[in-house]
This record gives sequence, C-alpha cells and structure tokens, in this order.
Amino acid sequence: MNWAFEITLKNRKLLESFIESYSLEALNKVPEGFNNNMIWNIAHTIVTQQLLVYKLSGLPSVLSDEMIETYRKGTKTERDVTQAEVDEIKGLLFSTIEKTKEDYNNKLFKNYNAYTVSTKSTLTNVEEAIGFNNFHEGIHLGYILALKKSI
Repeated sequence: MNWAFEITLKNRKLLESFIESYSLEALNKVPEGFNNNMIWNIAHTIVTQQLLVYKLSGLPSVLSDEMIETYRKGTKTERDVTQAEVDEIKGLLFSTIEKTKEDYNNKLFKNYNAYTVSTKSTLTNVEEAIGFNNFHEGIHLGYILALKKSI
C-alpha cells in the first residue's frame, strides 16, 4: 500500500502547486464551458477520498459536514471561496492522507460497504478504494490542467 499512498501524495503535491501558483481570483474563476473552478476540483478530491475511504468503511471523516456537502459528487461551484478557505483546503491536502496512512497501518479499516463508482467498477475493500481514489484524483488533475489553459 505504500506505493498507492506515494502516488496520492505526489498528486497532492501537484494540486498544492496550483494553490501556490495562482491568485485567489484565478483559483475561483469558472471559465466559460466549465461548471467548476480549480479550488473546487482540489477540495473535491479531498472530500471524495474521505467518503471513499472513511465513510464507506463506517468510520468518521475528519472533514466538516459543510465541506462534504459543498464539494461532494454532484455539486458545483456556487460561490467564491475566501483565502482562509483556500488555506484550510491546502492544509487538508496532506493531513488527510497522512492520517489515512496512519489509520491503515494501525488496521482501523476493518469493514467496507461495497460501492459502485461511476466507471461501473465496484469497490469492495479499502485497498480498492485507495487505488480508485488515485484514478479519481488523476481525472481532476486533468480538469485543472484544462482550466489552467482557459484562465
């Protein structure tokens, strides 16, 4: 599993680089033809990881209910985020993965509620959820790269 966590952390480092390289205005910009902005995509990856790994394992997320409801699957950008929210999202990029790695190594993930994802694959355990999460984050990295060209 170390390999999967390394991939997640490398992707999160790329996501962090967007936060560090773009202004608050640019992070909040929804270009024509898009439903979401860069910061929504970044926050969405954090929320999705928590739902796929923790919620489906029957464990509590470290995220607030408000954050989950704002960035979960099926949502879109509704308002600009503040710099304080961007800073919180930036901090969660790594803290959530480090906690997941720690919890995994401490064998906290004992149960998993099978879940069929949008690709029609069914996740049946936390290892599959962690692996699929990397695929999902790659999709959103692609969206961010497309957004970058449109800003």
